[in-house]
Amino acid sequence: MATTTPQKQYSGDNQVQPGRLFQTDRSSVVYRQRFMNTEAHLKFLSCGEYHLPGGSESQALSAPGCELLLYMWKGRAIVEVTGGEYHLAHYDTLYLPLGTAFRLRNPDAEPARLIQTAATAQNVHPVFHSKFAEFSKREDRIRHLKGKDVYMMFDVSEPADKLVAGYTFFQPFQRSWPPHNHTDQEEVYFFIQGRGSMEVYESPETMSFVRSVEEGDLVTIPMFNYHPVFSQEDPLQFIWCIAGERYWVGDKNKSFMSGTGTSLTT
Repeated sequence: MATTTPQKQYSGDNQVQPGRLFQTDRSSVVYRQRFMNTEAHLKFLSCGEYHLPGGSESQALSAPGCELLLYMWKGRAIVEVTGGEYHLAHYDTLYLPLGTAFRLRNPDAEPARLIQTAATAQNVHPVFHSKFAEFSKREDRIRHLKGKDVYMMFDVSEPADKLVAGYTFFQPFQRSWPPHNHTDQEEVYFFIQGRGSMEVYESPETMSFVRSVEEGDLVTIPMFNYHPVFSQEDPLQFIWCIAGERYWVGDKNKSFMSGTGTSLTT
């Protein structure tokens, strides 16, 4: 995936226009690519971050061939698309369909940061804005597990080609149980608060990827890999984004919700 800034079409009139100065220290939106799908051993998913200084506004942006999800990590932002604009508050998410051009604007003096996940797509679906202040109070959007809560911010009820996403909030000293893997989904976990650990492995014999994680870290999960998370003395929060078949493991396999068994595969 490449985020691009296409030129606007010149108006074509003959009126002389004044020049403009864009000073070297002018605040501008910066996009940081965190990974492309091929380097992360994934088929579909890519990921990056937007850094928006106070009062900044981006040029026109797009991700050709992809559908997108934007996650409001820090601060606030306004996303302008054809036909309207969306005001993103803390932990809001916004789905942008295939071919969407958009602009980002930070209305505040403090800097803001958004996370972007993208997956290849073939079909156009509606824009969808999920507001965390609302969804975090709706029981139909929450999955309560032992020691953790899952917030379904972009679920299978929302049309898309490949993406499903949400947030998981761990209480201190918890772990994912039972460990699970997917035959038809790949994922990325982006850690947004706290400290913990994570494993990614094909089988217990190959459990060689064991890493400490903290705010700003991300871990990619290719298909067929188990991927348990462990919180430590502080609560741990992360974005999870799925690309592939559209379901969430706990809705498909009830043993995941009850925390029974030693492992499961979906």
